[in-house]
Amino acid sequence: MTMPTALARHPVARLRERARLLALRGSFAVEDLLAPDRASARALDLWCTVPSGAGRRKDFRPYPGEVATTTTPAGHDVVTESWGTGPVVYLVHGWGGWRGQLGAFVEPLVAAGHRVVGFDAPGHGESAPGALGTGKGHIMELLAAFDTVAAQHGDAAGVIAHSLGCTIASLVVHDRLDAERLVLVGAPADFGERTHEFGAAVGFTERTRHRLQTTMEQECGRPLTTFDLAPLAAGGGLPETLLIHDRFDKEAPYRVSAELAAVWPTATLLTTLGLGHQRILTDPDVVAAAVRHITSAPRRRTAPPTGASGRRPDDPPRART
Repeated sequence: MTMPTALARHPVARLRERARLLALRGSFAVEDLLAPDRASARALDLWCTVPSGAGRRKDFRPYPGEVATTTTPAGHDVVTESWGTGPVVYLVHGWGGWRGQLGAFVEPLVAAGHRVVGFDAPGHGESAPGALGTGKGHIMELLAAFDTVAAQHGDAAGVIAHSLGCTIASLVVHDRLDAERLVLVGAPADFGERTHEFGAAVGFTERTRHRLQTTMEQECGRPLTTFDLAPLAAGGGLPETLLIHDRFDKEAPYRVSAELAAVWPTATLLTTLGLGHQRILTDPDVVAAAVRHITSAPRRRTAPPTGASGRRPDDPPRART
C-alpha cells in the first residue's frame, strides 16, 4: 500500500525523488511488457512496504499508559497500551502509523470515564515485524491484531480509527466486535481503485495490475471487494458513525467520506479545511467532536472480553493560522 511519496520540499530532495520515480516507472514499463509476472511480484513487494515519515511517528500520548504484549493466532506479538478505567474505546492506527499518533484522544476520553486501548499492528510502531519481515506489512495482520486486542479487552463504547485503520475498524465492528459508536478519520479509497492508482503512479498496465490483484486476493483469502467500506453499513451493519475528513487531504481523497455519508444511514460527515491527513488527529475541535460522539452514546455496563447502535457535532473545525 506504499505509493510514491509526494516530492520533498527541498530542491535537491525533489530532484532525487523525481529521478527515483522516473527510474521506477521506466523499469516497470519494461517488465510490464516483457515479464508481467515478475512485474506483479515486484509491485506486491512495493505495495507491502510500510511507509515511513516523521508525521507517522509523532507521539501525542499525554502520559505513559499500561503497556503489554498480546499475541495473534499466527504468533505475531502486538504491543498494546491502555489508560484509565471504564467502558473501552479503541484507537486504531493506519498503514505505517502507530498508537501514539492517536494520543490526543486519550486524555479527554479518560476524563469522560473511559478506558482507552491503543495498539501497534505487526511491523508498525513498537511491535515486532510480521510474516513478511522488517519494513513490510499485510492487511490481514492488521485485522488479526485488532481482533486479538478486542478479544482480550472486550466490547467497545467506541472505536476511533485513522486512514487504513478505518477499514480495519469497520470490518471488525461489522463482523465481530460489539461497538456503540464509530469515528473514522480520513477513510481511504477502496483497494480495487487504489490498485489502478498504484499502477498509474509506478508505470504498469492492466496486465500487471490484474496479476497483482489476483495474488493479493489469494494471499488475503478473499476478494478485494470485501474490504470496500460502502456496503458495510447497509441494513444497519455499523453503529452510528462520525466521518471526519479534510477537504484537502492529499493521502485519502475527501470524496471517499462524502460518498460514504451519502449511502450510510448511520453516518454524519464532519468536514475540516486545511488540516490534511495527519494534523487532523490533533486539532482540538476534531478531538472534541470525536469524544463528544463517543460519549453521547447511552452508557451500558462493560461487557467481559469475548471476541452496534449509535449526533451531529458543531460547526466544522478549520485550520488555525
